[in-house]
Formats: sequence, C-alpha cells, structure tokens
Amino acid sequence: MISWPQKSRWLFSFIFLIFGACTFRNQVESKNTLNLVAHERIKGLDPIYAEDLYSGLQVGQVYEALLQYHYLKRPYVLVPNLAEAMPEVSPDGLSYRFHLKKGVLFQDDPAFQASQGKGRELIADDVVYSFKRLADPKLNSPGWWIFDGKIVGLDSWRKKASQSAATSYSAEVEGLKALNRYTIQIKLTQRSAQFPYFLAMNFTGIVPHEGVDFYGKDFIRHPVGTGPFRLEEYNPSSKIVWVRNPTYRQDLYPSEGAPGDREAGLLEDAGKPLPLVDRIVTHVLIEQQPMWLNFMAGKLDFSGIPKDNYSSALGDGHELSPELKRKGIQLFKTPAYDVTHATFNLTDPLLGKNKSLRQALSLAYDGASFIRLFYNGRAIPAQGPIPPGLHGYDEEALSGYRKFDLARAKLLLAKAGYSDGRNLPPLEYATLANSTGRQAAEFMEKMMAQLGVKLHISAYSWPQFLEVVKQGKAQIWEYAWGADYPDAENFLQLFYGKNVSPGPNDSRYVNPEFDRLYEKALTLPNPEERSDLYKKMARLLAEDVPWIFIAHRMNYVLTQPWLKNYKPNDFDRIRYKYYRIDDSKRR
Repeated sequence: MISWPQKSRWLFSFIFLIFGACTFRNQVESKNTLNLVAHERIKGLDPIYAEDLYSGLQVGQVYEALLQYHYLKRPYVLVPNLAEAMPEVSPDGLSYRFHLKKGVLFQDDPAFQASQGKGRELIADDVVYSFKRLADPKLNSPGWWIFDGKIVGLDSWRKKASQSAATSYSAEVEGLKALNRYTIQIKLTQRSAQFPYFLAMNFTGIVPHEGVDFYGKDFIRHPVGTGPFRLEEYNPSSKIVWVRNPTYRQDLYPSEGAPGDREAGLLEDAGKPLPLVDRIVTHVLIEQQPMWLNFMAGKLDFSGIPKDNYSSALGDGHELSPELKRKGIQLFKTPAYDVTHATFNLTDPLLGKNKSLRQALSLAYDGASFIRLFYNGRAIPAQGPIPPGLHGYDEEALSGYRKFDLARAKLLLAKAGYSDGRNLPPLEYATLANSTGRQAAEFMEKMMAQLGVKLHISAYSWPQFLEVVKQGKAQIWEYAWGADYPDAENFLQLFYGKNVSPGPNDSRYVNPEFDRLYEKALTLPNPEERSDLYKKMARLLAEDVPWIFIAHRMNYVLTQPWLKNYKPNDFDRIRYKYYRIDDSKRR
C-alpha cells in the first residue's frame, strides 16, 4: 500500500496518523472519542480505490472483508471477519468455500429505499457483486491486480464488460458463485499462497448494490458498510468524523494474544463488545509541527515523531525524554514492513531506454545521509524492495548500484552519453506540496547536482500526486510502499509486467525473466521455496534499477497515557475498534 515517506510508508513509517499543517479547535474532541491525524488529504471512501494508507485507514472503519488479522497475535494470523469460519479449501488448493455470519447488517442509510432506510442483511450475493465491481474495467480500480488471472472466468467476464456499453453484473462467473444465501464458492485458476491475504484487504470490502446505485459517482463520499463505525462528517481536506454504528453485529475483543500481551494490559478488555470508543475524529494536517504541538498539548491520542523534534523527544539514547516520561507517554518501536524509494518512469523515452543513466543516478544518491537527515537514523539502507522479516530478504546481498559511489556514477553517466550532465535535459521530479516533500526534493536535487544533472521539481497535493504517478506524468517521484500482507510477493508484484499502472507497477517495469520467476513463485506453497525465487527476482531488480532503493524504516509511535490497547500493527486497517480511551485520565 502506498504512502508518502516522512521523509519519514515518507512520513510513512507506517505510522498511520501522521503529520500536520495547522492546529484544530482548542477544545479537544473527548467523551470517549479517539483523536487521530492524517497528514494527507483523504482521496475517497470507496474500498475499490483504497490503495493508499490514508484512505485505507478510513475505509477500514466502515467496510469489512471476509477475513481480518487477529489483532494481538504475532506472527500475523488471519481469522474470520464477515466469514463464519476460515474457508473450506479443497485438497488441490483451487477451491475455497466461505460461510457467512448470519444477521450481519449493512448500516441504516437512505440508499435502502425498499426498507425506509433500514439496512438489510448481508448475503452471499453481496460478496459476488463486490468482487465483480472490483473487476469492472469501467471502474478502473487500482486493486484489480489481486484478482487478475486468479479466479476462473473472472478475466473473461472483465473482457466482455470492456466490450459492452454496460457491465452485466448478472452474467455468471464460473469461479465466483453464491451457492445459497450464506455460502460463497471461489475457484482459482492455480494454487495461490497469497490468495487468503487478499480477502482481508480493503479492496475486497463488501458493499451493497443499493448504495452504489443510489449515490452513483458520489458513492465515494457516502460509504454504506457493515463495519463498527458510520460516517458523520466528511471534509477530506480538514476533518473526518466516525460514530459508533448502532446496528453493528456482536464482535468481541480477543481473549488471547501473543506472549507478553497480558502483562502489557492488552487483555484487560477481553470479551468486551466492540468498538470500545464512540467516536473517531481524524484531523487532516499536512505539516508535521502542528501535529507535534497538538500531541504535546494532549489533543491527539498518538503520534509519530517529526525529525526536527526527535532529539528533544528521545535524545541520543533513543529512549523517552524525562519530560515525556513524566507525562506518562509511551514509546513503541517496531520495524516496518516497508521500503522507501525513488521511482523511475520506464516508459519515459530517456530513462526507460538508458539503464546506465538509471544506474548512475542510483549510485549518486547517498541513502545513508538521507536516513540520518530525514529519519534520525531510524532505518536501514535498502538494497532491494524486500524488507527484513520477510522470506526473500537477503541481509548479505549488496546491490551493485546502491552503495554511494560518486566516481563510479560519473563513469556510468558518461557511458550513458551525458558526461558531466552535458546535453541531458532537466529531469521532471514530482513531490508533495508540504515541507517534508520539499526538503526531500531539495536533497534529491543536491545529489543529482553532483553529477551535473538538473531537476525540474513540481509539487502536488496527495490526490494530485497519485494521479501524476498513475498517469506517468513525471520522470522520477519518491514515496514508499508498506506491506498489504506478510509475504514478500506483495513487494515483488510492484514489478510484475501485468501489474503496470493503473495497477501497482508504477515504474512500468517489464522483464520477461522476472515475470517468469514471479509466476512460478505464485504456485509454490512452501515459503522457503518461494524465498529462493524471491532472491533471484531481487537481483534482477538490483541490476535493472527501476527504483533507487532508499530505506526500510523503524516505526516510532508515541501514545498518550489514556489510550489503551494500542499495539503496533502493519496490516489491520480496522484496528481502531480495539482502542479504548480512559476519559478520567484524559481529563
């Protein structure tokens, strides 16, 4: 899932709350209210478009999928969500059968005209409809890659839909059927170890056709789901407010967790009905300092640490300062399953055809200095896309073009035909229109200037930036990818030829040998076997340089003493239903 590095997912440290622009009201939202921050404008609330971290965390409050991650267990474990139990899987691994929980209701909404606004029960047909909607070519979802080529008959259904004036959702798909009111059968074209993970992603959140029909193009602003919260206020540039969904089904806080969870107080609410808060207020703040000031004033419940405040908050020992300890603030440090990178647009006639030029630019980028300046050392240099902790990460491997080497970079630039940058036009670099984005762009500009390479920098809002990336309107851009699920395939699919943008392959990298290895790895159930192929793919990327691989970050999150049940989680987008606010401590 994409996010912008803080220059820290960039400020993406997988810290879902992030940094701010201007202070919000002096009176903090309280009364069992969770106060959060998003550091980019929310682009919408439709699950099939929730490709980025910021939209994903909002969508997760209202839309649910068949599966979810156990909130407390580590390593991460999939458990039922809308499904009654984990799927029945055929011996050959090609058929999945899900039984839905009965009595799950869509929230009350004017879209349900037949029942005077009362939400109806979710049934198997809704799952089939939602999956077809994700596959509908007319809707152009960036999440299509999770189903592309995987479900029997779905690709041919999609092709027919692209050739017709209107998409027929009633047309049968062999591999996607509602067997009865509460049972869905999914048939795969080939075995896939990753397929269950897809059924816990935002892209597969279940929507009712009534909501889509009633709101039309405005459905992106009017979510109608089964989740623990419903939308009360939507101002994507300033504030989003969620309130408890009164028709939410029985859902209980987990009664077991990982070692140490009981001692940490994470099981004090075991067995209690969810959600534990009545309201969620997400304040959209673009810059970091207002976020930090509001957190320090107690107006936010948790926060990342801006690079400019790191030394005062933690100091050289990387532990909480005495001031923060006195306030009862807690520090959580966890490795992030992410990679920050600068992407080359390989359809660009200049960069795409000149590998020596890309290699030179990569060698001229001093990643160690970037980590020191932007992450306060809270990251390790990336040699490829796979982060530590996942099968396929090779700690010993060194990319031939990622160790900062200016002399070698100059030789390669000359080999590319642009000695000292002569005759090379300025390269179009896209960034975000916030202070961190501007600083990152200035750093890149400085790195390239050492070679005699000039940049033309254009700054955008987050939604505009995503559009530039998807349409390939720049030559270079910088951001981060955080894992959607705990398998290195989630990073390698960013380079698969069939996933070219508007899919997640934004660099538009196409290498037949990479694709062959990738497709072979998809069929292997053994993670060790996949790991060997993952390493081979990473070596191809290291040579071809579709990205400048920058860093794998550490997440540093501070929580207020009144926030209970916080546990770092890289994958669960519905995590907020587990949080509890101790209002007596906040007051």
